[in-house]
Amino acid sequence: MKIRVQSEPLSPWGLLADYEAQLISSHGSGKYGASAVFVGSMRDLNEGDAVQGMYLEHYPGMTEKVLQGMAEAISREWNLIDLLLAHRVGDLHPGEPIVLVAVWSAHRKAAFEACRALMETLKSQAPFWKREHLTDGSQRWVEKNTAGY
Repeated sequence: MKIRVQSEPLSPWGLLADYEAQLISSHGSGKYGASAVFVGSMRDLNEGDAVQGMYLEHYPGMTEKVLQGMAEAISREWNLIDLLLAHRVGDLHPGEPIVLVAVWSAHRKAAFEACRALMETLKSQAPFWKREHLTDGSQRWVEKNTAGY
């Protein structure tokens, strides 16, 4: 299991390829029958307003600990073989990847359900704070996350 919070640009597909190679090396190629991946990117529109950027804050140390706890709980609940969670912080622009959630399990149902459960838990409970920069020059703190769809 790997949890990563980073300020540098997130390259989700490169991270995924590297981690999966490590996973196969350590667990063997036949241990899992399914994987599910979610990549979330920054939108240029929120609450009806055009957004040109965002600053995503976190509390180093605490955030990683909370994410680790979430990941461990989801992993136990769905009997996962492994899990990768990477999240951006700092300055972001529309179109840039913010989050990568990847899970590996014996069966597809567990992979799909665990991936979604981890993403929904992350969106509702992770200690991140978003300050949007709107195209009209104003800024605002995001008070709530969008509902899971």
